[in-house]
Amino acid sequence: MFADSPQPKRNHASFKNIGSITVFENDDFVAINKPAGLLTIPDRTQSEKSLKDHLIDKYGNIYTVHRLDKDTSGLVIFAKNEEAHKYFSRLFEERLIEKYYLGIVIGNPANASGLIEAPISEHPVHKGLMTVHRNGKPSSTGYQVLEANKHYSLVSFQLHTGRTHQIRVHCKHIGHPLACDELYGDGKPVLLSSLKKKFKLSSHDEEEHPMIDRLALHSYKLIFTDPEGKRMELTAEMPKTFRALMNQLKKLH
Repeated sequence: MFADSPQPKRNHASFKNIGSITVFENDDFVAINKPAGLLTIPDRTQSEKSLKDHLIDKYGNIYTVHRLDKDTSGLVIFAKNEEAHKYFSRLFEERLIEKYYLGIVIGNPANASGLIEAPISEHPVHKGLMTVHRNGKPSSTGYQVLEANKHYSLVSFQLHTGRTHQIRVHCKHIGHPLACDELYGDGKPVLLSSLKKKFKLSSHDEEEHPMIDRLALHSYKLIFTDPEGKRMELTAEMPKTFRALMNQLKKLH
């Protein structure tokens, strides 16, 4: 089911400068740990500044290789020259780059690991949404539950194909949508009060602060061979909010 009542749009993008979120760079490319709430590239309306716009401010010229959804955080690569752009574009097109994500899903999947193979196509009614459909494009997502809990579980995903919203659609398909997913889940923020029976608001807080109030999906690892033939394994540390939630869940047992 789609969310009955869309939650207010949340913007989480905040960083002091590109250097503070740069994971790696050399003469050919730069790898960024993109904050949630920041567009990877400009949208059609040019409504807000994107990550690419910030990179252009710094480098003068930059080439898009791939992108992350606005609300997804984590690793994204931009090329610095045409040769590198062609090289990395080929890696992604030919699936020669290993892509791993971390996500927090609602509930506990029945199987601790598996391969979700379900074709994905554009939703026939809801514009901008994707859905599992027998006539869709072949789509494959590997997953492994890292920490299980009846409320929320931490899951590692490996993308074997690169369809729009693939992980989000596949999580919904198996009955465990990503936490805070406004499109494929309930969109509700994760509140400690909904998990802890004897929750009490601290005296200096007027209202409860959500533990997570952004799409709980993070691109955390990319493995590939760079243009010089060197094997690269880049990682973007798991968001602290993900770890804080899982630690709180352990205390509830």
